[in-house]
Amino acid sequence: MAEHHGVTPLIYAAVADHPAVVPPPVSEELRHRYERNARKNLKFTAELFRILDCLKANSVPAIPLKGPLLAETVYGDLALRDFSDLDVLVQPRDVPLAKAALQSLGYSASTPLSGAAEREYLKSGYECTLDGPGGRNLLELQWNFAPRFYAVGFDVEGLFSRTQNVHLCGRTVRSLAPEDLLLTLCVHAAKHAWIRLHWLRDIAGVLETQPLNWPGVVEHARGLGIARMVGVSLLLARRLLDVQLPGPAQELCASDPKMLRLANTIEQELPLAEQYNAASLAYFRLMMRLRERASDRVRFLWRLAATPGPGEWELIRLPRALFPLYRVVRICRLAGRALRSPLARL
Repeated sequence: MAEHHGVTPLIYAAVADHPAVVPPPVSEELRHRYERNARKNLKFTAELFRILDCLKANSVPAIPLKGPLLAETVYGDLALRDFSDLDVLVQPRDVPLAKAALQSLGYSASTPLSGAAEREYLKSGYECTLDGPGGRNLLELQWNFAPRFYAVGFDVEGLFSRTQNVHLCGRTVRSLAPEDLLLTLCVHAAKHAWIRLHWLRDIAGVLETQPLNWPGVVEHARGLGIARMVGVSLLLARRLLDVQLPGPAQELCASDPKMLRLANTIEQELPLAEQYNAASLAYFRLMMRLRERASDRVRFLWRLAATPGPGEWELIRLPRALFPLYRVVRICRLAGRALRSPLARL
């Protein structure tokens, strides 16, 4: 397994979620893991092609995310990145048509919603998990990169307008522009509190293999209010994976002292990180600290408190005309949690 432009300094972690200290001899074990991962990833890639062909036949533009595409274009080898599901991005207006089209391949929503609830979820959510012939939670159909309450306003139509064609296992597929790919990976890692090192490996791979318009990256990050998320991701990639940052990236990281403090905290906690609790006060505080603009912090706080979801829709059944009342239900639920356990939950 040759390295691809230095992407895999932690080669033993190439097909695992976390790096591990593996006692010698390791060559035979790595070879078996590599072969198993190659067979699994080829099956997933074949299924991805079926999905993309189905969507294209139904006039649904789609962009594959992460998974096979990232493995081949960034890691240089389909078997050098582990993944257990497929991610496909469509435009919000195309979600109902995409779901209907994928039914012909045997896909169905893992958590079905009523018609009214599903329409609301399209506004507040960002992905729908589908079960397929190959197993449960096989496909994540996305129309954005974070729930609306995170207050990160990616222009999905703009993402589609900037796509480029890349080669994947002998076929040509659409891919996010390198700059958009970097920003979306940084937001994804931040949203999950960087608890898995392989998300930083993905970011490191993009930094080392993709041509990036750094002034455009910095300008776009600042415009979206995610400069701090990006800066912390870059600092962690440099520290933990020895990635060399170009001048504009270093200037971005040095522009905000809070980036360094956040990176220090996350680096210390990463070895013990197993899972994050999105309902915990610690997670809430981290998400607030990651936003550099006061307006984004206010929007995050308000939307988090007032945006209902499946929990509220399942608790009380309201007719479509009364759906705005679910905001009250949401606020009451959060207030009840805070009163019962103010230090543990929102």
